[in-house]
Amino acid sequence: MGAGRFAPSPSGPLHLGNLRTAILAWLFARSTQREFLLRIEDLDRVRSGAEATQIAELASLGIDFDGDMLRQSDRLPIYLEAVERLKARGLVYECYCSRKDIAEAGSAPHAAPGAYPGTCRNLSASERSAKAQNRPAALRLRSEVNEFSVHDELFGDYTGAVDDFVLVRNDGAPAYNLAVVVDDDFSGIDQVVRGDDLLSSAPRQAYLATLLGHAIPSYAHVPLALNAKGQRLAKRDGAVTLEEITEQGVHPANVVAVLLESLGLPSTSLQAALEAFDPANLPREPWIVEPENIVQQLMLRASGN
Repeated sequence: MGAGRFAPSPSGPLHLGNLRTAILAWLFARSTQREFLLRIEDLDRVRSGAEATQIAELASLGIDFDGDMLRQSDRLPIYLEAVERLKARGLVYECYCSRKDIAEAGSAPHAAPGAYPGTCRNLSASERSAKAQNRPAALRLRSEVNEFSVHDELFGDYTGAVDDFVLVRNDGAPAYNLAVVVDDDFSGIDQVVRGDDLLSSAPRQAYLATLLGHAIPSYAHVPLALNAKGQRLAKRDGAVTLEEITEQGVHPANVVAVLLESLGLPSTSLQAALEAFDPANLPREPWIVEPENIVQQLMLRASGN
């Protein structure tokens, strides 16, 4: 039996888009008799108290998890050990470029826009030593491919660029692409359900998984919740977090109902939605959220009207 997961970053309360994705990840896992695991991705952007708040919010919606929670900050030596394995095969090199350097360098021939141009790929020992005087090195993967293909349950076959992406940042912290691949394998996760803004990351992560000898999980990148301007939801959009909404007297069960309705699923309960769940029938377009209308809808539901 495999597992699915939800992996929030504890940067603040969960908003409606986060919660909708959590429900979808739960539905995908439970409908395929997988375990459902919680992982806290706290290598960056941590706000004090946010982890406990998020866990409580997920519980209030009725989303349950199996097994022990994984916290990335507890696993730093594990990530670095994976990097050492890649180093031993000549697949890692030091990079001294800043973001500005990369932006000004342009792309290498045949590379996708924004791909790392390989500036530091073949530096001599003396060149590395000179650059190290001015800036700590990040560690990049010495990729042997330019692209990699994955299969996504909603998007079908998807081929994306694979450049020499960062494995360890120049502050010593493991990068996202490394950590998620190592963690998914460790936890037996073979189903990854997350927002479709991360679809372009899947080829990099799948390629890295093959280099580390890991199985590639199945993917389902689900449509995001966006504001009226087509941008990702943010606090500036108004009352979009569960915390803000429940402070107005709305019960979490009513929030669940609205989220399920946005997915075309029965809104009476998570269990009813699970019984009706079929990925083929999921919306393929973003869910546009207008906070004032959503809150009004929730208040009416809460009052029984």
